[in-house]
Amino acid sequence: MASARISSLKTSPVPDTKLLDDHRFRALLPDEDWGRLPVAIWRRFSKRFEDGNTVVYVGEVEEASSSRAGWWLAQAARLIGGPLPTGTETGVPMIVTVTEDAASGGQIWTRICARRDGFPQVIHSAKRFAGSTGLEEYVGFGVSMALRIAVEHEALVFHSVGYSLQFGPFRLQLPEWLTPGALTVTHSDLGCGDFRFTLEIIHPRLGRLIRQSAVFREASS
Repeated sequence: MASARISSLKTSPVPDTKLLDDHRFRALLPDEDWGRLPVAIWRRFSKRFEDGNTVVYVGEVEEASSSRAGWWLAQAARLIGGPLPTGTETGVPMIVTVTEDAASGGQIWTRICARRDGFPQVIHSAKRFAGSTGLEEYVGFGVSMALRIAVEHEALVFHSVGYSLQFGPFRLQLPEWLTPGALTVTHSDLGCGDFRFTLEIIHPRLGRLIRQSAVFREASS
């Protein structure tokens, strides 16, 4: 079982790390919706470390698929830093780190996905509490997407609601035909400290392009 393998992966916590209450995600939802989430998700998204400190989640990829168009999309996205998974291997380790970003007041997310052949793929992005929806994901090279969060079937779901390109102080909203389609990220709790993280991109004409799902738990000493 994936959870058994995950529980054996451990790391030492950052010494002298101060944990702060974080209401940034909760503020983006009505109280009634937030109240429908499992307590474990409340705690996970109310955890804020001092600037520069990190929380680490260790896991394993359960599901990964990509259409031909999705494969080409992931390759093209390398031009802006490679923010999409390029492989479809399952049963491989994956690590996610979340670091407080003093510069933006948001969080830097780093995803490290192992491969059976070659170096792991490393994906960086930053969640910023800004923009028209109050939350956006910045992937680099001026490209970001606005996110709207919702509670669906007791899971916390992030929906893309528009993409933009920024040049200095100027921001240009990208037309739909220049975007990969609707991106959805779902965070669902599995109990006993485990949770599932699922990413899916669906194009209005080409259908599902990419799907990746992995099970994680917070690393412990």
